[in-house]
Amino acid sequence: MGLTGNNVLVLAVGSAVLLFVGTVWLWPRLSRRTWRAVSGRVGLLLATQLALFAAVGLAANQAFGFYASWADLFGQEDEQGVVVDHTANGGSGGPLQVTDIRRVREAGSARPQNSGQIQKVAIVGRTTHIATSAFVYLPPEYFQPQYRARTFPAAVVLTGYPGTAQALVDKLHYPGTALDLAKDGRMQPMILVMMRPTVAPPRDTECVDIPDGPQTESFFAKDLPDAVLAHYRVGKKPGSWGIIGDSTGGYCALKLAMHHPEVYAAGAGLSPYYNAPSDPTTGDLFQGDKGLRDRANLFWYLKHMPAPDTSLLVSSSRIGESNYKDTLKFIDRVKATNRTRVSSIILESGGHNFNTWRREIPAALQWMSGRLSDR
Repeated sequence: MGLTGNNVLVLAVGSAVLLFVGTVWLWPRLSRRTWRAVSGRVGLLLATQLALFAAVGLAANQAFGFYASWADLFGQEDEQGVVVDHTANGGSGGPLQVTDIRRVREAGSARPQNSGQIQKVAIVGRTTHIATSAFVYLPPEYFQPQYRARTFPAAVVLTGYPGTAQALVDKLHYPGTALDLAKDGRMQPMILVMMRPTVAPPRDTECVDIPDGPQTESFFAKDLPDAVLAHYRVGKKPGSWGIIGDSTGGYCALKLAMHHPEVYAAGAGLSPYYNAPSDPTTGDLFQGDKGLRDRANLFWYLKHMPAPDTSLLVSSSRIGESNYKDTLKFIDRVKATNRTRVSSIILESGGHNFNTWRREIPAALQWMSGRLSDR
């Protein structure tokens, strides 16, 4: 049974309920002061609490998409990682291979010309040799005969940490939202490349080129666009690409748009932070390289580096988000550059969670669409 399956959750909840009832039923019989009775009471309490914690944890994981599988939870997943490809051209299958196809909505039309299509893909970076998976949303127009010669703008969509790419599809509803907005004429048809920024799990690399480690910034700035361009009809000009993410993905989106405006014409950070953290999940990202550490600080970058020619969007909430003051400070710093463009979504209240981001995604996609070209 998979970690995110309903069967596992039902089993955990059922176990917790049975243990609770069993504790109430057996407690009078274990009221003696013998070592067996005391051990029985301790065992029942411990088992009941563990079952309750498991049920709550599984429910939270289903709601927020922290881990996709048991292997992911225990840091033993083998689908994604950093690999070295010893062939000259990155493998006979090319840098991107489609591994699965699904509908945008289960109840929707089976014809991609009507409702678009989601393709699960495996990507191998030609220069960084990073291997990862992603979901690619193709709008209905991509399959319609009258658009066969047209290229489309593309947006990379990133989760937080640890996050799962599946959550972008099933929990945050990026494909369905893009489909509805385009049908209503509120955004142009766009290709979405949905993935997690954690391309060297379980390590949180914060989209940094780590000395003697995963070159994750280069992967997102060079290898990923090249792989997508080689397989799909995406515009080749810098104005054709954008990047959006939440939390860690939001920080990565802003940083990549600022560091690589020749690639990303727009970057949107939903509930982002503005400097790479240093904690047990990241390890030592910079290996003592002060220049690399400074570049990862977006406030430092705005103050000391030439203002990038890109558009940025940031979001926060007056109540419920810890980044509110930093977001206002960031907006002021960007406005002072007179070159980099900045917009914002500020909610009255909203926590650091999926419910908040679902409220911001439609406006963020419309904003992104208005800043990208299909050529």
